[in-house]
Amino acid sequence: MNDYRYILDAKSKKFLCPECNKRTLVKYIDTTTSEYLPDHYGRCDREIKCNYHLNPYKDGFAKMIWEQENGKDLTKLNIAVNFQKKQLTPYREQPKQEIKEPVFIPFEILKAIRKGYEQNTFIQNLLHRVKFPFDAKDIEQVIKMYHLGTICKGYRSGAITFPFIDSNGNIRAIQAKQFDETNHTTSTDFLHTILKNHYTNEDKLLPDWLNAYLLNDTKVSCLFGEHLLSKYQTNPIALVEAPKTAIIGTLYFGLPDNSKNFLWLAVYNLSSLTAKRCKILQGRKVLLFPDLNAYENWSNKAKQFQKELPGTTFKVSDLIQNLATIEDKEKGFDIADLLTRMDWKEFREPEQPEQIEETKLNKTEHLKKAFIFPEQVVSMEKESHKSEQYKEPILKREDWTPELIEFENYFKMVSFPAMVQLNKAAKITNVPLFIDTHFQTLNNYNGNKTFLPYLNRLRNLKQLLTTN
Repeated sequence: MNDYRYILDAKSKKFLCPECNKRTLVKYIDTTTSEYLPDHYGRCDREIKCNYHLNPYKDGFAKMIWEQENGKDLTKLNIAVNFQKKQLTPYREQPKQEIKEPVFIPFEILKAIRKGYEQNTFIQNLLHRVKFPFDAKDIEQVIKMYHLGTICKGYRSGAITFPFIDSNGNIRAIQAKQFDETNHTTSTDFLHTILKNHYTNEDKLLPDWLNAYLLNDTKVSCLFGEHLLSKYQTNPIALVEAPKTAIIGTLYFGLPDNSKNFLWLAVYNLSSLTAKRCKILQGRKVLLFPDLNAYENWSNKAKQFQKELPGTTFKVSDLIQNLATIEDKEKGFDIADLLTRMDWKEFREPEQPEQIEETKLNKTEHLKKAFIFPEQVVSMEKESHKSEQYKEPILKREDWTPELIEFENYFKMVSFPAMVQLNKAAKITNVPLFIDTHFQTLNNYNGNKTFLPYLNRLRNLKQLLTTN
């Protein structure tokens, strides 16, 4: 046991951090009185993003208390404490600043890197170097779905790009990852950093959009694959840490064209699983597949999200915990590492569950059974009711094909402004991407009146462009 009088509170109660304004501060407590020290003495749990820590032993507070209690006249104690409070007060009492509108990456930048797949190490690994190579048509589908691209030149040449596109079609960030020929990550970067370094090395001025983008407080501010939520509205969600894992999951268990298949999304990294990011999933069934070193952390967060987002089902898969070896756990493997040991073809045409004897299941079959039938996995606990939102509405369908063809021909011939105010509530910042995502949705749900607003928005856009 230590003899320190002032220690960090061991309870789970958290306070407002004076540095980052998050309720993540663990305060120091006086063990002789069981009372907390002044508000600014504590340590923020956000060790990487904030790292605030004011220790009463390091700034002289503990010494001054001791001297005062031992009869020494120490008016400087009150002066010091009041001085610190005065310095820290602005962090808690400053008026709220106007929230800055985020700046997005232009669609033209994403379009420029949608090429070079022959030199994309990750893509070539999936086609030729993994133990069970994938079909080219499946690779083409995931490239199109997730807008994957390639860094073709410079120090990140050969890296794959994973764009984080939000539900409105705005490009929030583009991650660049380099892989070796065993498909393990060798380096991670972001396209905005690569571009900044390029312009700086060439002694050129940064483009206006890049200067503005670099001022964003948060770059990765949405889920990877979030733009697909409106297209696949009834699929259960598989949520993983890294975009690579989401791609592998999709290739093993099939595209979300089948409403029973998972729609695979990623949060970006371990600490990016937050209620704010997951709010977009409200009303959906979500199964989380944490990496081996994140199981407990994500399990606790899932319980929290379940309370904060009513109508949403959050469950955490423990399959990787049960199937991983000791060596796997030491390396912090994720579900993609286990999947790629097995033939993906076995996952596409599974046996019916009732035909499998539980006593004869090996590890591979356990994994298959749990993944192939996501509707069983996400209902492991009995639910009090079944939500109607998971049912595909049965409506009489029209054929929108002629009008869609007319739109396609029209939009090929016109030039697009940088921004279009579609109506009082909707502003389009990436017109080409807006059109592309709307076409994808309408082609997939042709004639379904539930998606008529998508058609009406294209009609309104055409009328605006024609008028102006």
